[in-house]
Amino acid sequence: MHRPRLAALLTAALTLVAGAVALTANPDPAAAHGAAMTPGARTFLCWKDGLSPTGEIRPQNPACAAAVAQSGTNSLYNWFSVLRSDAGGRTTGFIPDGQLCSGGATGFRGYDLARNDWPLTHLTAGRTMEFRYSNWAHHPGTWYFYVTRDSWSPTRALAWSDLEAQPFLTVTNPPQRGAVGTNDGHYYFNGTLPSNKSGRHIIYSRWVRSDSQENFFGCSDVTFDGGNGEVTGIGSGNTTPPTTTPPTTTPPTTTPPTTTPPTTTPPTTTPPGNSGDCMAVYRINNAWSGGFQGEVEIMNHGSTPFNGWTASWTWPNGQQISQIWNATQTTSGSSVTVTNASYNGTVGVEASTTFGFLASTTGTNGLPTVSCARR
Repeated sequence: MHRPRLAALLTAALTLVAGAVALTANPDPAAAHGAAMTPGARTFLCWKDGLSPTGEIRPQNPACAAAVAQSGTNSLYNWFSVLRSDAGGRTTGFIPDGQLCSGGATGFRGYDLARNDWPLTHLTAGRTMEFRYSNWAHHPGTWYFYVTRDSWSPTRALAWSDLEAQPFLTVTNPPQRGAVGTNDGHYYFNGTLPSNKSGRHIIYSRWVRSDSQENFFGCSDVTFDGGNGEVTGIGSGNTTPPTTTPPTTTPPTTTPPTTTPPTTTPPTTTPPGNSGDCMAVYRINNAWSGGFQGEVEIMNHGSTPFNGWTASWTWPNGQQISQIWNATQTTSGSSVTVTNASYNGTVGVEASTTFGFLASTTGTNGLPTVSCARR
């Protein structure tokens, strides 16, 4: 591996982390991740709206497409990361008016857009329902849920004065079900929705961790119309058939590509898998008939540097790696285990490294969930 190429890959990996996680000088690691799933936050429902069979994010909903146009697809690859690592429970004045839905995080500002066509959850005022909140990483803390005043309008970006003065629901250290770091795992708790509400509103959530300064924020667009949690405004992105048109460039056979993937082939990724303080993101950077180029980013969200790392996954559809760089691999059937190369095993706190590969595939190129751990 040439050192200039390695430096370029590491630079790109660090840039991606900067866009996906709000990093500050705060020494406390940004190891927790989560967002409202019921009722769904904008980032969560837009992620669902944009999913295709190959895992590419192609927003169908106009508001979701506008948010991605402003904030990029990383905002949906990391839908559970609307956070501020230095919030410390602060609200008014710390998060500016008009930036509540993004929590003031620059990588999510597209989700502050004042629009009336966001994906919408239909609810019944005064009814008790089960709330669900993603638990990408488990940490103690308290959740606060607010609803907008009757005077609020979706034609303007949310301000603190648009929220009712007190949260209608507060819960501390709720139980969880499902594995952390998966799309199914979540905290769950019952809560009674505000009464005497009708029509369009936003349910605004704050997760205030009690073991760090890190806080999470999110906007869930709802309508109180007698519904039971039904979601509308989700497009057909999750049923879009995979493209079979090969890219305009020929994939290399012996060395990793050095050119940018064609603009007609959007990047594909799975949400991070994590084991403790190690987090991995799997991406498809380019695809053609019978093959693709992928990469995995290894991120250190712990408090001490890695001295080595391991990533592993199981192929869902018979894919096979033909070439790998910046790592070594062993394969047993559909199971893959990858370890660092001699020169990229050290990963600093809140830093990352990336390895890439070429692989063959037949049929649907299903996306695996990658887990990682320090060695």
